[in-house]
Amino acid sequence: MSGIQLRANGERAVLVGDDGAGGVDGAAVTEPGRLPLGTELTDALHEWAKVAAAVGRAEPGTAAGAVVSRRGLQLAGRVATALGVVVRYVDPLSGTESVVEPVRAPAPPPAPPRPPEPVPWLTGLTVSAASAVLVVVTVVTLAVTLAETYSLLALASNAVVTAGLLPSLWLIHRQPIWRWVAYGVAVGIGVAWLALPFVLF
Repeated sequence: MSGIQLRANGERAVLVGDDGAGGVDGAAVTEPGRLPLGTELTDALHEWAKVAAAVGRAEPGTAAGAVVSRRGLQLAGRVATALGVVVRYVDPLSGTESVVEPVRAPAPPPAPPRPPEPVPWLTGLTVSAASAVLVVVTVVTLAVTLAETYSLLALASNAVVTAGLLPSLWLIHRQPIWRWVAYGVAVGIGVAWLALPFVLF
């Protein structure tokens, strides 16, 4: 529907479309309740039509008539916005027609681009170094302890620790903060494997 006309038909508000035959003046008449206007707006339209009919019978040229006309124009604007079409408002008292455009919400402004965050090299490398030292000391100590019992236990302990840590390292290596821990742990595991021959022999 490219456009509609809002008018009062007796004590009922009607919307006359541009794309049908029959009805009023050769156009299709639609009850407001049959369109997605909401109960509150539909009731307001019919209430306006009743008041307009009463004012038209009693005193159409008074201040009450001006209030009815302004109210109808306001409701026409709400209908235009709700349906997204142009509404031609026909004043029930004077018969003049006004064109009401739908009010479109302004597009939200684009979000400003976020400046790239500086890489915390000093802090990150400190965390990585601490993580690497902790892993090396832990894994090598465990290997030395187990090698005193049976040398292959040290090899098995390194393999178990490595297999247990690798999935976690893969999950956190892209996180802004935890990636530094992942780098340190990975280096620590590598150094622990390099130290393993000195533990076994």
